[in-house]
Amino acid sequence: MASPEIGTAAPDFVLDGTSPDGRAAYVLSALRGRPVVLAFYPGDETPVCTKQLCSYQDDLGRFAEFDALVLGISPQNLDSHERFAARRGLTFPLLADPDKTVARLYGVTGPLGIKRAVFVLDADGVVRWRHVSTLGLSFQDAGTIAGVLRDLAPAS
Repeated sequence: MASPEIGTAAPDFVLDGTSPDGRAAYVLSALRGRPVVLAFYPGDETPVCTKQLCSYQDDLGRFAEFDALVLGISPQNLDSHERFAARRGLTFPLLADPDKTVARLYGVTGPLGIKRAVFVLDADGVVRWRHVSTLGLSFQDAGTIAGVLRDLAPAS
């Protein structure tokens, strides 16, 4: 399936995930009312994924300025996510998509698993920005994503 187009509703999903408060089910549509950053990544404890997610953790304040929730999504199970989060000090939720159902909904599956991708959804659940990496050797930095969130923020 192709990635959802910019300006269209993000495909809804329910995935189990981790957070500092324990395990929970995350329903995308239940998060409406605030922007959401979906960060698809190939695997826990892999070099580029670790660098990417740790950089987002380091810059969570930039996302918080816009009340945005960051969700990491990969095929590993919750036990793997909990170990990864604990080892790396990650406090945002990591969601388990072991059968790659959500990755397929977002068009980010590839021959070797899932592609590195970021989707920014506005408070109404509409895709406002996306980046799907062809090779996955680099990632979109927090500054780029924060700039997108800034553009979405209502004028004060």
